[in-house]
Amino acid sequence: MISRIDLRGDALPEGPALRDLLPRADFDVAAALEKVRPICEDVHHRGDAALIDFAERFDGVRLESVRVPARALADALERLDPAVRAALEESIRRARLVHRAQRRESHTTQVVPGGTVTEKWVPVDRVGLYAPGGRSVYPSSVIMNAVPAQEAGVESIALASPAQKEFGGLPHPTILAACALLGVDEVYAAGGATAVAMFAYGTESCPPATMVTGPGNIWVAAAKRYFTGRIGIDAEAGPTEIAVLADDTADPVHVASDLISQAEHDPLAAAVLVTDSAGLADAVEKELALQVAAARHVEDRIAPALAGRQSAIVLVDGLDEGLRVVDAYGAEHLEIQTADAAALADRVRNAGAIFVGPWSPVSLGDYAAGSNHVLPTGGCACHSSGLSVQSFLRGIHIVDYTEDALADVAHHVVTLAEAEDLPAHGTAIKVRFAGGEQGGYRAGGEQGGYRGWKAPESK
Repeated sequence: MISRIDLRGDALPEGPALRDLLPRADFDVAAALEKVRPICEDVHHRGDAALIDFAERFDGVRLESVRVPARALADALERLDPAVRAALEESIRRARLVHRAQRRESHTTQVVPGGTVTEKWVPVDRVGLYAPGGRSVYPSSVIMNAVPAQEAGVESIALASPAQKEFGGLPHPTILAACALLGVDEVYAAGGATAVAMFAYGTESCPPATMVTGPGNIWVAAAKRYFTGRIGIDAEAGPTEIAVLADDTADPVHVASDLISQAEHDPLAAAVLVTDSAGLADAVEKELALQVAAARHVEDRIAPALAGRQSAIVLVDGLDEGLRVVDAYGAEHLEIQTADAAALADRVRNAGAIFVGPWSPVSLGDYAAGSNHVLPTGGCACHSSGLSVQSFLRGIHIVDYTEDALADVAHHVVTLAEAEDLPAHGTAIKVRFAGGEQGGYRAGGEQGGYRGWKAPESK
């Protein structure tokens, strides 16, 4: 059901050599890019008409309009199961607590007397959020995208999710209800690459966005790559991943259940156990067989995910070696189920999110921990972070120097400009002090003054 990789006995290699030994899903965005290119350009040229045609082709339903009516959002919320509504409201509440604390305030640094640099944080103008709607429905992804955008102060927020034939061409009603709970009233029935193209180019119904965020399949990832540079993106998210670092204190029932929980997302989902306990590995294998037999979505998702090249049990000599392995892997979700889980978690460098101990499973983070579940995949955790308020903010430096403050550093600026063979940069400084002595600088005798300008010795 799941393969083993035995890294015991020999010294672990460094860097890429270690990463190459670890399981990873094939996710060829470059190949998919060529297939989404004509789709994106058709949306560019034909707008809503192309979106309607693609919904009929991919989703099996002919839309009258891409924009979801306001009444449909209100109806979806009215009909929502009260227990689901309560769960969504609690998820929103917890997410707001965490993301509100991420807000950044402007900060001014006095570099020298009379010279300041202020960094102010400005939200993007408009963002397009994507909520998948293929094998499963993800109202949680609506929350994870909308809450940080709202807390960042984004003024214009739109959301797209695929049209569903069984719901008359509307996105899934739980998606619509989540939008209503969050106050997101601009919603479109568009899926995959067509949704990203709609936000990137704009159509008759949908103004263009400056940024697109949200998880999706390989076609969404390819469309994000296609539009990188035209719009901002969060990440080219690949199939979901879970890595569990565990020792012989871990409960094999918990570990197996957590591996299965992510395997049920997609046949390319990755489930990796890293352990120094052969006994735990054996017990987890037995539990996987028992629990998979009782699960849903086995044939189309769980079984191929666990049996795929992207999933494995990795045996190591000790937890220090295990830490090296999980850092090399850079999992989207990393659980640590060991005797001293918190201390080990503090030593991890590469992970999208870390779940500490037996009572912090990934499923908690997917829905109600307060953390964000839109996280880097495919090893990108070594250089990228999960979605947050900062994802929707831009830092702008405001430079404010007085005449005396500029005069004090002018000779350094001129020196560096000349060292880089960019004399006009230096001239832009010199010309400000032409025509007389100012700030300790003497003007030259030629017309205009700056040609004979001399800087005093450094202070």
